[in-house]
Amino acid sequence: MTIFSKIINGDIPAYKVAESEKFIAFLDIEPIVTGHVLVVPKTEVNKIFDVPDDYLAEMLVFAKPIAHAIEKAFDCKRCGISVIGLEVPHAHMHLVPVNSADDLNFTRPKRNASQEELKAAQEKIKAHFKAD
Repeated sequence: MTIFSKIINGDIPAYKVAESEKFIAFLDIEPIVTGHVLVVPKTEVNKIFDVPDDYLAEMLVFAKPIAHAIEKAFDCKRCGISVIGLEVPHAHMHLVPVNSADDLNFTRPKRNASQEELKAAQEKIKAHFKAD
């Protein structure tokens, strides 16, 4: 069982910003920038392109209003998206507020965000969130 499955099952707490029957979105606790969100299918599949087609399509639709909320909540030009999937063997996408391509540089050292910073980011995103 992956750490994401433990979050989905409620065994590990997370700073959730959205949830549906098939997906969950929560803040990365080691964000590359403030407001970095992970979108995860509740089905445990290792690689993004092994996710069933219907889930893969729905995953982007689920992420869309979250991305819009991120763009409104943070001082950024847009919400970037990245799929890497090397650290956790559970398909997921990263939604990141970006002002330059370097904001999606996952080779930079990760930050340990404080609980206060994570809670504030969660509240900002949720305040702007509405399902499209």
